[in-house]
Amino acid sequence: MKFSVNQKDLQQSLSYCQGVIEKRSTLPILSNILLEAYGSKLKITATDLDLIFINEIDNVEVIEEGKTTITSSTLYDIIRKFSSGKKINFNLNTENKIQIESEKSIFNLNCINPTEFPLTDENFNDNEFNLNAKHFLKLMNKCKFSISNDETRHYLSGIYFHQTQMEDKNYLTAAATDSHRMSISKLLLKDKINFEPIIMPKKTIFQICALLEDYDGNIKIFTQKSKIKIELNNSILISKLIDGKFPNYIQVIPKNNKKKLDVDLQLFLNSVDRVASVSLDKKDGVKFNLEKDKLNLSVNNASSGDGKDTLNVKFDHELDISFNSRYLIDIASQLDGDKIEIFLNDSGSPALIKDPSDFDTIYVVMPMKG
Repeated sequence: MKFSVNQKDLQQSLSYCQGVIEKRSTLPILSNILLEAYGSKLKITATDLDLIFINEIDNVEVIEEGKTTITSSTLYDIIRKFSSGKKINFNLNTENKIQIESEKSIFNLNCINPTEFPLTDENFNDNEFNLNAKHFLKLMNKCKFSISNDETRHYLSGIYFHQTQMEDKNYLTAAATDSHRMSISKLLLKDKINFEPIIMPKKTIFQICALLEDYDGNIKIFTQKSKIKIELNNSILISKLIDGKFPNYIQVIPKNNKKKLDVDLQLFLNSVDRVASVSLDKKDGVKFNLEKDKLNLSVNNASSGDGKDTLNVKFDHELDISFNSRYLIDIASQLDGDKIEIFLNDSGSPALIKDPSDFDTIYVVMPMKG
């Protein structure tokens, strides 16, 4: 195998691979990526057995076709330190050694036989639909910070996607919760799709978000009972889905929160972030002391001190309630408009948070005690 490839193209592809490959794998081959040179393409594959990422680079000068596997982290570390856009030459000298050369630098890296690389033949039939990449990215960003990190409740370790209907319109609805907070957002579909509810794992979500960040076209989504495949441009992502039943999140949405707090979004975000500075991990409760048209915020940390701030707001009641400041910052950071609406009931009941400029997204946050 012998080929030359552009440094910038290769670095971008390898950077995506880093998010797939586990840092500590018991199988050495899973620390490697599969390189396949053919025609005028270089195909790169990375997997952790649950997630497969495939990327094709075009305009590669292939002198001799072939394939091998190389340690992903080592190759990425070398490639990103070459000059941007330069030509990089690869030459597989023997079955277990490949030479990489650019400008005046030469590296000889160990390889593992490609026959050891785990590949599966995926059959996704015709269960396919298209989505705008930026709209799908926005949907995931609205929800992903609420995904649970509790491995004992694996069914909360991802985003729940399902098709919903409202007033004769079809939506792809996403929900995520860690039982302390919940994000729900929906994306309008042009037509009804053939789609069964799924729970997509957190790692897959973040990998898709990274891929879609600089992509403006449409993506193709294929599903089967236990896996999902996403195609965009010259990349394919195949992932196992979480086997479990997502809780009935609708019944958790507060129905009787009549006390509406209306406040400027940026002022609110800055104020919460400011008073939370005395809490090293921003997990201390920020206390809301609410009176007519005034919000007094305070954070008290036993080891570092306390902080207070006051905002002019629209509110017609009196109430004391505390929230995890990180949860409020996460939510406020995802709102698109210039206002935030918080609907409250009492100090022990969850709050309902809305963006008045976005009718498709709501958030629920449990209060903290004390």
